[in-house]
Order: sequence, then C-alpha cells, then structure tokens
Amino acid sequence: MTIHQLSIFMENRSGTLIKVLDALKEAQIQIVASTIADTADYGIYRLICSEPLRAYEELQKKGIAVALSSVLALELDNEPGRAADAVKTFSEAGINIVYMYTFLLNGKGILVFRTDNRPKAIEVILNNKLKYIAEEDLSKF
Repeated sequence: MTIHQLSIFMENRSGTLIKVLDALKEAQIQIVASTIADTADYGIYRLICSEPLRAYEELQKKGIAVALSSVLALELDNEPGRAADAVKTFSEAGINIVYMYTFLLNGKGILVFRTDNRPKAIEVILNNKLKYIAEEDLSKF
C-alpha cells in the first residue's frame, strides 16, 4: 500500500539539482516520478525511483541531504476527475492531504500523497476498495 519516496533538501542555486541527477545516473537508478517544491532559499526534491533504498545510500555517500519516507499511492483510471474523486473520499472522511503529486505510468494515473492521519487513510482506502499501489507494483506497469 505504500511506496518509498526520497526527499532531497537542496539550496536553490545553480548546480545542486544536477549533483543529485548525476548521482542517480552513475548508480543506474531510474527516476519514475519527481517534483520540486521551492522557496527563495531552498527546495525539496521529492522522487519515486526504481531502487529507493539503494538511491538513498548512493545519495548519502555523495553528501546529499536525503530522507527516505513511505507515502501512499493509488492507481487511478486515466480519465478527467479521477484524482478529484479520490481526494474527495479522504476529505469526506476528515483526512487532510498534506501534499500530493500525480503522474501517468503505462496509461494509468498514479496519485502519490501524504496525509495527516495515515492509519485512517489506510482504513479509507480499504473500506472504499480504492486500488492502491505497493512499491513492488511499480515494476509491473
């Protein structure tokens, strides 16, 4: 039901992103999805990749500030409104989405998110029979 996500804390200046990308390239680790949230001084680069545990180790070896966390992920039909429907399910259960991002993988929408109440979110996923994704599922697409 969960997938590992890397969060890399970077200064908002030229050259910091390429250091991360080059480290993953050298390690032959495939990026599946990524997003950057930034402020004037720093950014958080969140990414899903083919080998998150190894990526975490490789980035640490390079002195890159990285955190590994588990996030929830849902598979959605690639149709307008499916993300809205999923988020509404959590909202109606009183669960706040802290952050989320989406991407397409082999014709399916993937919604990655973190909530303020993970146990209740898992309960909502199971009770509503939402199609969730585990890390090993990413290789099946």
